[in-house]
Amino acid sequence: MTRQENWSYFKTRFPAAHEAYEKFGKALHEESGPLAERECELIKVAVAAASQLDYALRYHIERALGSGCSAEEVEHAIVLTATTAGFPRMMGALMVFRETMADREGASRG
Repeated sequence: MTRQENWSYFKTRFPAAHEAYEKFGKALHEESGPLAERECELIKVAVAAASQLDYALRYHIERALGSGCSAEEVEHAIVLTATTAGFPRMMGALMVFRETMADREGASRG
């Protein structure tokens, strides 16, 4: 099962919760401050990396790249977590980043 399939299941099974979650996210992103989408995504990459939330990390890596961040910027956000979250957490997140980039490269070839 993929993350996308699980998200689709959640949307179908719990539509009211999904709608509330989407509104909450929109309010935080669009109405709560001056940061652009790319900066928001880099922050979320770092938070997911530091928290060892691999599914969230993959999602926000993809979102960061889609919002105009370069792969180098995303990788830098991950590497910066080493001094606050710890070297092992950063290394785990770096592995997720490399796997995500390899998956994207494979998908673009396929």
